[in-house]
Amino acid sequence: MDKDRIKGALNEAKGEVKKTVGEAVGNERLEAEGHLDVAKGKTQKAVGETKDAARDMIDGKNRV
Repeated sequence: MDKDRIKGALNEAKGEVKKTVGEAVGNERLEAEGHLDVAKGKTQKAVGETKDAARDMIDGKNRV
């Protein structure tokens, strides 16, 4: 598993917490930061998944 997938999941979780706390306390800036962290996390996870798929293809794990 690529490290970007792990970092992405952590950023996504951090963002969800920030969004929730921001909404609860009425802090729009914190809520917005949460949305950005979630987007960053999703992007990182996608990059990691792509890297894993490329490695699998090179290693011949997905040959038919």
